[in-house]
Amino acid sequence: MSIAISVIIPTYKRTQLLVRCLKALLQQRFEKDRYEIIVVSDGPDDETQRIFNGFAGYEYPALRYLPLSTKKGPAAARNCGWLNAKGSIIAFTDDDCVPDIHWLDQLYQHLKDQEYAAITGKVIVPVNKRPTDFEKNTAGLQFADFITANCACTKAALVKTGGFDEDFSMAWREDSDLEFKLIANHIPVTRVNTAIVTHPVRHAAWGVSIREQKKTMFNALLYKKYPGLYRQKIQPAPPVLYYGIITAVLVMLAGVLLTDTLMALAGAAMWLVLTLYFIYKRLQTTSLALAHVAEMIVTSLVIPFASIYWQWYGAVKYRVLFI
Repeated sequence: MSIAISVIIPTYKRTQLLVRCLKALLQQRFEKDRYEIIVVSDGPDDETQRIFNGFAGYEYPALRYLPLSTKKGPAAARNCGWLNAKGSIIAFTDDDCVPDIHWLDQLYQHLKDQEYAAITGKVIVPVNKRPTDFEKNTAGLQFADFITANCACTKAALVKTGGFDEDFSMAWREDSDLEFKLIANHIPVTRVNTAIVTHPVRHAAWGVSIREQKKTMFNALLYKKYPGLYRQKIQPAPPVLYYGIITAVLVMLAGVLLTDTLMALAGAAMWLVLTLYFIYKRLQTTSLALAHVAEMIVTSLVIPFASIYWQWYGAVKYRVLFI
């Protein structure tokens, strides 16, 4: 029988996560000769190649490994995967995800008779009642409209839209860009809650939220391409709180330079109030463990400046008025 579904998994030097994902995919309640698994390494990675070779010997489903010659990002890796796929349905998940055993069957049942169509499935992120800030942000994936952790498209739909935009060179907004392409091409995107993928939260290093701000530059690229959809689905308005904090610091510095004590104190007071509010908002429903509280205080002092810097960096890089 011919391949019906091709599963694409981008990865790079995360072998333990990849093994867990592959084991889940090999246990799918779907005819083994009707699907293939394509792992695309985002650049040369000998360890991932070695781990993948350890799965050799499975006759079905077919397993294929495609390494990119240089690191280009998950969008490029996914394009490499689906362009080399044999299936008429292309399913996407990530190496840190665990698909339910009925995942492929549910995708197939909803796409098998369609030419131009896409599906977004249900993502489950297990977290504590009071998660860390990083865990809470990851849990937000459960409410996203369309994410590559759990989605599928007919190959015809990907051909029509051109697939992923490889200018999104980090794991950020490339899935929303594909969603917006589908919408622009009048290709229906259907939510199927019976197609389930679990997304456990990875361990995050201290202060990860500061490093994550670099991804903000790609908001500018997505806004440039789809300003209306960006404001409708991603961010209805500019980050007023961040701009308020930065404005307060500028007022305080101006007061210092002008030896205007009242201005300096007013700016300092405004900065303190807004920053305390920011810290409160981040801790309101998250962990109150001492180490986490300390992390939220320190990172909250930096995030507004880092976020706006990268946002403006993206606006300049992609030549778009984006504030």
